[in-house]
Amino acid sequence: IDLEPTLTADPLSSEERWGLEGARVVWLEEQKGFAVTYVSFSEGGPLVSLAITKNFKSFARLGAMLPPEDKDACLFPRRFEGRFALLHRPIVRGEAHIWLSLSPDLKHWGDHHLLIHTRPAYWDTHRVGLACQPIETPEGWLIFYHGVRATTAGQIYRLGLALADLNQPWKILHRSAEWILGPQAYYERVGDVGDVVFPTGATVHKELDELRLYYGAADSSIAVATAKLSDVLDYILSSPIAHR
Repeated sequence: IDLEPTLTADPLSSEERWGLEGARVVWLEEQKGFAVTYVSFSEGGPLVSLAITKNFKSFARLGAMLPPEDKDACLFPRRFEGRFALLHRPIVRGEAHIWLSLSPDLKHWGDHHLLIHTRPAYWDTHRVGLACQPIETPEGWLIFYHGVRATTAGQIYRLGLALADLNQPWKILHRSAEWILGPQAYYERVGDVGDVVFPTGATVHKELDELRLYYGAADSSIAVATAKLSDVLDYILSSPIAHR
């Protein structure tokens, strides 16, 4: 573990004046580098920014991708019908849903699709946002997302799952009715922000059929959860067919 931060706010950038958070990473073969999407905090609110790196020591900052307020973003690792695809979570009128936007060049974004919305009376009724990067499988793209429910004792962050079409990821095929990971352990329930599990990274070991989710616990520590990838796929394929 490095003693110093890997990526810090640019002191000359007004978009990053108040810091950075929530980085998500994918390898872009076309760029021959890692695409790092992260939240920049400006005086005008949080927004999504992009940087490219080959070694995690030097970064080429491409700047803001979309205006505020926006968070929880990650690129897909390849193009679809000639365009890059971005998952992100804008906030409008206090509502927070997951959207997918498309771009020919990583700079100009449009053709926006509402992908995963909050559900009244569910565990994800208050807010949803992307968790880790999308994971490609033969059945489609696994999209892990956090869902928030507000209670009298505070908010609870849990993890849900959806499956997007392999070649048209703006189409959701299945979505889990229940959460698949929630705060149970002491370190997940007690901390700077209690009752939070918040993944932003994942790895897949194909030979072992193992999925590893790396998540923040109660905003105070980093933890890992493991599962068989085949079990995760079986679960989401047995989940309700999405209406959108």
